[in-house]
Amino acid sequence: MKKKEKQRKEPIKIREKRLANGSVSLYLDIYWRGDREYEFLNLYLTPPKTTVDREQNNQTLLLAEQIKSQRLLDLQSGKYKLKQAKQDSSFVEYMKKCANDRLSSKGNFGNWDSALRHLAIFTKGKDVFFSEIDETWLLDLKHYLLNEAKTPGNSKLSQNSAHSYFNKVKATLRQAFEEKYINENPATRIRGIKQAETKREFLTWEEVEMITKQPCDATKLKEAFLFSIMTGLRWSDIVKMKWSEVRGSKAAGWYVQFQQQKTKDHEVLPITQEARELMGKAKAPDERVFIGLRYSSKTNVALARWLAKAGITRPITFHCGRHTHATLLLSQGVDIYVVSKLLGHKTIKTTEIYAKVSNIKKQEAVNKLPKLKISQV
Repeated sequence: MKKKEKQRKEPIKIREKRLANGSVSLYLDIYWRGDREYEFLNLYLTPPKTTVDREQNNQTLLLAEQIKSQRLLDLQSGKYKLKQAKQDSSFVEYMKKCANDRLSSKGNFGNWDSALRHLAIFTKGKDVFFSEIDETWLLDLKHYLLNEAKTPGNSKLSQNSAHSYFNKVKATLRQAFEEKYINENPATRIRGIKQAETKREFLTWEEVEMITKQPCDATKLKEAFLFSIMTGLRWSDIVKMKWSEVRGSKAAGWYVQFQQQKTKDHEVLPITQEARELMGKAKAPDERVFIGLRYSSKTNVALARWLAKAGITRPITFHCGRHTHATLLLSQGVDIYVVSKLLGHKTIKTTEIYAKVSNIKKQEAVNKLPKLKISQV
């Protein structure tokens, strides 16, 4: 009982919010004279891998404690006033904080940054408060993204970009509701922008065999692309892979134990002997498997030149290796649920996209129709 009373008397607490990238965002939970407020400090704890990381985290925690102590003094002296209503705080600033929480992920942060840029155009540079956001405001934003928004090159914004940016606004409102900035979330009553289907390029097995026989200007790129075809791994997971993540043996079978760069989920992925041979001779645990692999404009040029030697002139990117892996498995009759697990998809709906582009099974199916003898007229 005494412990609970002591907890109620503490007006400010340092709390932690775990982010998708594994870091922890620190914020103050302030409860003063019946009012509550959350203050995000823009201070982050990173997963401690070294002594330097641990020391940096200790310094960050110390700074958070100092801010907490100062806030308490300001509250007691009357210098700091809690906001009476979160609805009167800036939605734009809150969304910027949400974007900053994703700074460690270049692609994800870039997407949030673009969404903020379009939000600024939509609001004509003016601030927006939570109290101003309702269904009408959201519908107007939706109309702007679908009909008026332009890319930096002054072309119409694609439907998938509009879908992504609108989802960032909805995600911000959802988080604000969870953190009690708003009493209700108006976005729950507004339909999102439908995502358009995109054409997914992939290679047939015959094409894979052809490119395997052709030399590539960048040897590591060739090895990594074929490795992606054999495993379904993304560029981001291949480029950071270390030998400590490679487990097993020739007799027992090989597998890779890693954390997905995109989703941060931990995966155990079995790989074939051929995929293991593409890695080369094992080195020190902390060394990267594909040393010297760098992404640049030259990477796509080298990939296109290599494939052109095999007569493939379609726009094939490195990510097509993952598409190829999925379609090859499905064409061989592997259950879609198993394919979904191998790719590390969270829902089978994502995997169903690959089933649409796999024509081999469709051809096999129609070939099972009974033969029809058509007499000449």
